[in-house]
Amino acid sequence: MAKIVIPTPLRKFTNQNRSFETDETKLSGAIEQFVETYPEVKENLLDEEGNVRSYIKIYIGDEEVSPTEDGSLELNQDTEVSIVPAIAGGI
Repeated sequence: MAKIVIPTPLRKFTNQNRSFETDETKLSGAIEQFVETYPEVKENLLDEEGNVRSYIKIYIGDEEVSPTEDGSLELNQDTEVSIVPAIAGGI
């Protein structure tokens, strides 16, 4: 099963789970299944049109992928997907 690594800011919506395993073979299906399992994540992860919010980066392994291509991105059984929210800060 592919695994989605859940970032710390979203864990409060996932019962503090650090990862989510999915049998989906496309990134879009995996994200959909993740949001269906943890509905409170939706407003923090997806915009009003159901797209990954612009300030969130998605990685497959060590490679950043474009969420706009998520319907065509294949997942293997050992794929690790990371959700990386932007960190704000400054002086």
